[in-house]
Formats: sequence, C-alpha cells, structure tokens
Amino acid sequence: MIIFPNREFELLKFLARNPNIVFSKEQLFEKIWGYDYVGDNATVMVHINRIREKIEDDSRNPKILETVWGAGYRFNK
Repeated sequence: MIIFPNREFELLKFLARNPNIVFSKEQLFEKIWGYDYVGDNATVMVHINRIREKIEDDSRNPKILETVWGAGYRFNK
C-alpha cells in the first residue's frame, strides 16, 4: 500500500485526470494550493519528487510523472 498525504494525492489525482497535458509549476500551485496559500512554486517540485519516489521504478529517470524542461510537468498515460 502506498500512502499519500493530502496534497500529494490531490496533485497526483489532478495530473492523472489530465494525462499528457503539461502544467507549469505556477499552474499546479494555484490548482492544488490555491491563491491564498502562503508558499512558493518550489513546494510543487518537492511534492512531485515525493510522488515520484512512491510511484516510479526509478525516481531519477521518471517515466510516469515527467518533467518537460522549461515548461512544467505531465502525467504520461
């Protein structure tokens, strides 16, 4: 069993429901944490890395939760 804290789960769920679409860190931060949350886009990167450690065979070479350099992240279906 894999346990995801709430924000990790919400982030993974959002990306999985929108496969193959690239979202910037800013877009993901606004969608998951909202405009009123105090924090920054580095929060997204930390959560992405934690999710990868749980779902990827090799988190250093992700196949499911991909970084699109200069653009953001996408969930590969």
